[in-house]
Amino acid sequence: MFDGLGMSGENPAMSVHPVAAAGFGRSADAYERGRPGYPAAAIRWLAERVPLRAGVTIMDLAAGTGKLSRPLAGTGARVIAVEPLAAMRHAIGSEIETLEGTAEAIPLPYSSADAVTVGQAFHWFDGEPALAEIHRVLRPGGSLALLWNTRRMEDAIHVSIERLIRPHCEQVPRHGTRAWREPFTRTALFEPLEEVEFAHEQRLDVHELDARVASTSAIAALPADERETVLREVRALAANGPVKLRYRCEVHVTRRT
Repeated sequence: MFDGLGMSGENPAMSVHPVAAAGFGRSADAYERGRPGYPAAAIRWLAERVPLRAGVTIMDLAAGTGKLSRPLAGTGARVIAVEPLAAMRHAIGSEIETLEGTAEAIPLPYSSADAVTVGQAFHWFDGEPALAEIHRVLRPGGSLALLWNTRRMEDAIHVSIERLIRPHCEQVPRHGTRAWREPFTRTALFEPLEEVEFAHEQRLDVHELDARVASTSAIAALPADERETVLREVRALAANGPVKLRYRCEVHVTRRT
């Protein structure tokens, strides 16, 4: 039996990056309002590739507010959302089964999932211990899928947002550094990653754009006055009406060896 504290019995929140714990812990509402979901085409591709259907158990790891958990549940599969932060788990809703846990201490027994998904989060993990834990809970031949909505930096709006947030993000792991790939180059636990990409976009008014940037962990973790200084400049970007944010939705899939 698992008590929600992880395999070691320690509180899994202790292993969450402090900026992620502080920022995401206070920005669950902004995260749910401002962050993009995942394009339907990406979910359809993943459902066919894994495959996902009734009778399949998916563990959505670092599930946040359930942005990925909910469309996965729409495939008919059973979804277990594992998330360390209580505010995020609360936002997922009662229709999805939730557990407290981290990638390095997953509160599930051996060979209990057919697939593991990670949306917008693997770069926060301690890669090698996380892969070992994911391997442990996957059934033989099970799949691991990583998804990111990455900003299209050829667009002026993203350049402006990056200029405002970059000074506050220097001490946190970011997807764009590609450091998250390194454990996959060393592991014998998983096959090489397969990658596909899907177009995605949001159209946000001034309040939604505020929420989108306020949900960035490093911004949410700032003292209130510093955070408001950043967000005031963010709101100015949409002062003349809604803005369009374009993304590349990256989907990386591998199988347990």
